[in-house]
Amino acid sequence: MILNQIEASVEQFISGRISRRELISTLTGIAAVSPFGGAQGPTRETSFEALSLNHIALTVTDLDRSREFYVKTLGMTVNRSSPNSCFLDFGDSFLALFRGNNPRMHHYCYSVRDYGVEQAARKLRSIGIEPRIEGNRIYFPDPDGLTVQLASASPGA
Repeated sequence: MILNQIEASVEQFISGRISRRELISTLTGIAAVSPFGGAQGPTRETSFEALSLNHIALTVTDLDRSREFYVKTLGMTVNRSSPNSCFLDFGDSFLALFRGNNPRMHHYCYSVRDYGVEQAARKLRSIGIEPRIEGNRIYFPDPDGLTVQLASASPGA
């Protein structure tokens, strides 16, 4: 598709339908969105590499009702439960349910390569994000204020 766009632009230039300046502008735009370079390409630096969705945590109004829903509807299994929380396993991930008055997404968590809470905090601060640290857990807001958590990609780490 990218080669087709380049070829079409060059043909328009050769036939005189666009100027040299328009050709350069078009080719620059194509390069910027190309998967082989530009802002969207694999060469850009990132703070972390999300490997998988580790878990989602929800605040629910009726813990028993929600637990039964996820067990019966999606076949999740209860890992552990308390009067105020329940952790349900599925595949390589889990769903955390927390009792609360307002149903909402509490947070979501990505497994990342080479996770360490202090290292993660330094990386986040270097890009202008002040994280919240609770023990070995780190939380920070996305651009819309949703809470993101990071965890190790290695089980038990």
